[in-house]
Amino acid sequence: MEINVSSPVPLRTIGDVRAALLVGQGFPGDKNTFQIDLQRALAASSEADLKAVATVIVDYRGRVRLRQDPDFDVSVQEGIDLTMRLKREARGE
Repeated sequence: MEINVSSPVPLRTIGDVRAALLVGQGFPGDKNTFQIDLQRALAASSEADLKAVATVIVDYRGRVRLRQDPDFDVSVQEGIDLTMRLKREARGE
């Protein structure tokens, strides 16, 4: 299954988020940590309060959406370049 960056995948369910992570959306390691974080949240939740589970789903859904943003990699590179420039300036280079 290939995800088209110009057309964001729907992320309405846990299955949608899990499927997106399985095909490489999200950040490195998210495919593995999602299940761990979800299991921890379920273990810590009561049947009447699933806020911790919802928080995990919202977090990973946000990670997938960030990675789908075509400007994300450019923004990260700009941040790296700025950090390197500031470090050089601080050293007097």
